[in-house]
Amino acid sequence: MSEYISWSETAWATQEERLAVETKGTNLHIGLPKEREMNEHRILLTPESVQILTNNGHHILVEKGAGELAGFSDRMYANAGAEIVEEATTIFQCAIVAKVAPPTPAEIALMKGNQTLISALQLRTRDRDYFKALADKKITALALEEVRNGEDQSALRMAMSEIAGQMAARVGASLLADGAHGSRKGKLMGPIPGVTPARVVVLGAGVAGLSAVRAALGMGAQVILMDSNINRLRTAHEDFGNVLHTEVIQELVVSKRLAKADIVIGALRPVDGRTPMVVTEDMIASMEPNSVIIDISIDSGGCFETSELTTHDVPTFEKFGIIHYMVPNMASAVGHTASVAMSNIVGPLVQVMADTGGVEDCLHYDLNVRAGLYMYKGLLTKRHLGEHFDLPFSNDTLLFGTL
Repeated sequence: MSEYISWSETAWATQEERLAVETKGTNLHIGLPKEREMNEHRILLTPESVQILTNNGHHILVEKGAGELAGFSDRMYANAGAEIVEEATTIFQCAIVAKVAPPTPAEIALMKGNQTLISALQLRTRDRDYFKALADKKITALALEEVRNGEDQSALRMAMSEIAGQMAARVGASLLADGAHGSRKGKLMGPIPGVTPARVVVLGAGVAGLSAVRAALGMGAQVILMDSNINRLRTAHEDFGNVLHTEVIQELVVSKRLAKADIVIGALRPVDGRTPMVVTEDMIASMEPNSVIIDISIDSGGCFETSELTTHDVPTFEKFGIIHYMVPNMASAVGHTASVAMSNIVGPLVQVMADTGGVEDCLHYDLNVRAGLYMYKGLLTKRHLGEHFDLPFSNDTLLFGTL
């Protein structure tokens, strides 16, 4: 049997300090299905986390091959105490179904009903039929990207943003340096004697943007960080020092910086569900040929006027002679790293549910977990979802009361 590490203190620290209530722990029955969405390589729980949970008395079923794309074999899960099952149908009978992507209509049809679903919601790609199908099965559903930590932040979004930011800088460096193709500059990020480094512009001083800055600076590039919030820029300048140049996003300034940029990374936060589009076609057309644009914000619509969804299989296209990389859900490309990061959040979350007495008691006492709740026993708990999709809804405080 392989020897596994325990969750780090950092992973446990993402959980809130709960009220001192007298609760009775319970054992959970959890199913981990194989992800069938194209380009999804992650799994919510690693073998290390599974071993901790099974050692605590929980019964975990893993569909055969569910962890392969993340680098985790069936044997690793079996050695960790999980039961490996051949059929997806068996997984979707578990009391708790835990998966990365929201379930497909076919997967929802496999669910027996009156269960708990833990997954991302990815609201931009949901429709009325999705919520109606869950409602008909009386599902209790948690959106992982909405579950909060003790600092009222989404631990999952932060982790995936850190990965996406670092990936953006590295992908940009690869596309810029690939001189074997006629549509590449053949230029390194960092300097060598007598040669200036690549010029990188990062739009957005959030978690993803700062991660991209850190990676680009680490490769020796000249980096300009731009944001509309001067306080974020001030904090970034304090963190990185004079090696980082910062500027406020203004149309004329953005246009000037892009005209000389080798790589532009869009990492702006969405406003009212949509990323601000701050880069026009004219700005892109004025860039040097074979420069690179990477839009981390494509998950929320994108911040470039030329943004179009691409895939990990065909990640780039060219427009105005500029290489565009617009792959949503970038973190799924590094399935192993992303799975470990997700498991560090989801594993302790599951144990909190068990320690509190089960899913329902946890939702009653833990407001940070409840922040991710969007459906309770088939009833939507978010007003904006009910009104938008014309479905019955109720406020969660009416269902659980206030603490």
